[in-house]
Amino acid sequence: MKKPFLYALVAAVYIMFIVLSITTLGPAIPEPNIIIPIGMLSLLVLSVAVMAFLFFFEPVQLLIEKRQKEALATFSKTVGFFVCFVAIFVIILFFSNK
Repeated sequence: MKKPFLYALVAAVYIMFIVLSITTLGPAIPEPNIIIPIGMLSLLVLSVAVMAFLFFFEPVQLLIEKRQKEALATFSKTVGFFVCFVAIFVIILFFSNK
Protein backbone atom coordinates (compact mmCIF):
# COMPACT_ATOMS: atom_id res chain seq x y z
CA MET A 1 0.00 0.00 0.00
CA LYS A 2 2.89 2.35 0.68
CA LYS A 3 4.43 2.24 -2.82
CA PRO A 4 1.26 3.00 -4.85
CA PHE A 5 0.57 6.06 -2.68
CA LEU A 6 4.19 7.17 -3.01
CA TYR A 7 4.19 6.67 -6.80
CA ALA A 8 0.96 8.67 -7.16
CA LEU A 9 2.31 11.40 -4.88
CA VAL A 10 5.55 11.64 -6.88
CA ALA A 11 3.53 11.88 -10.12
CA ALA A 12 1.39 14.69 -8.68
CA VAL A 13 4.43 16.57 -7.34
CA TYR A 14 6.21 16.12 -10.69
CA ILE A 15 3.24 17.65 -12.51
CA MET A 16 3.07 20.53 -10.04
CA PHE A 17 6.81 21.15 -10.49
CA ILE A 18 6.53 21.21 -14.29
CA VAL A 19 3.52 23.56 -14.24
CA LEU A 20 5.18 25.85 -11.69
CA SER A 21 8.39 25.91 -13.74
CA ILE A 22 6.57 26.73 -16.98
CA THR A 23 4.47 29.39 -15.26
CA THR A 24 7.51 30.96 -13.63
CA LEU A 25 9.95 30.72 -16.54
CA GLY A 26 7.43 31.36 -19.35
CA PRO A 27 7.63 35.15 -19.23
CA ALA A 28 11.44 34.95 -19.36
CA ILE A 29 11.35 33.56 -22.92
CA PRO A 30 11.87 36.58 -25.18
CA GLU A 31 10.07 35.45 -28.35
CA PRO A 32 8.89 32.23 -29.95
CA ASN A 33 11.61 30.34 -31.79
CA ILE A 34 12.53 26.79 -32.83
CA ILE A 35 13.78 25.91 -29.34
CA ILE A 36 10.28 26.10 -27.80
CA PRO A 37 8.74 23.19 -29.78
CA ILE A 38 11.92 21.15 -29.29
CA GLY A 39 11.79 21.82 -25.56
CA MET A 40 8.07 20.98 -25.33
CA LEU A 41 8.45 17.71 -27.23
CA SER A 42 11.46 16.81 -25.08
CA LEU A 43 9.43 17.58 -21.97
CA LEU A 44 6.61 15.37 -23.27
CA VAL A 45 9.01 12.46 -23.84
CA LEU A 46 10.53 12.94 -20.38
CA SER A 47 7.09 13.10 -18.78
CA VAL A 48 5.91 9.94 -20.54
CA ALA A 49 9.03 8.11 -19.36
CA VAL A 50 8.61 9.29 -15.76
CA MET A 51 4.91 8.43 -15.66
CA ALA A 52 5.51 5.04 -17.31
CA PHE A 53 8.06 4.24 -14.63
CA LEU A 54 5.82 5.41 -11.79
CA PHE A 55 2.65 3.67 -13.01
CA PHE A 56 3.86 0.59 -14.91
CA PHE A 57 7.34 -0.53 -13.80
CA GLU A 58 6.38 -2.40 -10.65
CA PRO A 59 3.18 -3.95 -12.07
CA VAL A 60 5.12 -5.20 -15.10
CA GLN A 61 7.75 -6.73 -12.81
CA LEU A 62 4.99 -8.47 -10.89
CA LEU A 63 3.45 -9.74 -14.14
CA ILE A 64 6.80 -11.15 -15.22
CA GLU A 65 6.97 -12.95 -11.87
CA LYS A 66 3.48 -14.38 -12.62
CA ARG A 67 1.86 -12.41 -9.79
CA GLN A 68 -1.06 -11.06 -11.79
CA LYS A 69 -3.35 -10.22 -8.86
CA GLU A 70 -0.63 -8.19 -7.12
CA ALA A 71 0.22 -6.44 -10.40
CA LEU A 72 -3.39 -5.43 -10.97
CA ALA A 73 -3.80 -4.35 -7.34
CA THR A 74 -0.63 -2.23 -7.42
CA PHE A 75 -1.60 -0.56 -10.69
CA SER A 76 -5.19 0.04 -9.55
CA LYS A 77 -4.09 1.51 -6.23
CA THR A 78 -1.58 3.82 -7.89
CA VAL A 79 -4.17 5.07 -10.37
CA GLY A 80 -6.75 5.35 -7.59
CA PHE A 81 -4.49 7.47 -5.41
CA PHE A 82 -3.62 9.63 -8.41
CA VAL A 83 -7.33 10.14 -9.11
CA CYS A 84 -7.66 11.33 -5.50
CA PHE A 85 -4.86 13.85 -6.02
CA VAL A 86 -6.48 15.08 -9.24
CA ALA A 87 -9.78 15.45 -7.39
CA ILE A 88 -8.04 17.49 -4.70
CA PHE A 89 -6.49 19.74 -7.40
CA VAL A 90 -9.91 20.24 -9.02
CA ILE A 91 -11.54 21.06 -5.67
CA ILE A 92 -8.78 23.57 -4.87
CA LEU A 93 -9.19 25.10 -8.33
CA PHE A 94 -12.95 25.32 -7.90
CA PHE A 95 -12.76 27.05 -4.52
CA SER A 96 -9.82 29.31 -5.41
CA ASN A 97 -11.83 31.01 -8.18
CA LYS A 98 -14.52 32.30 -5.82
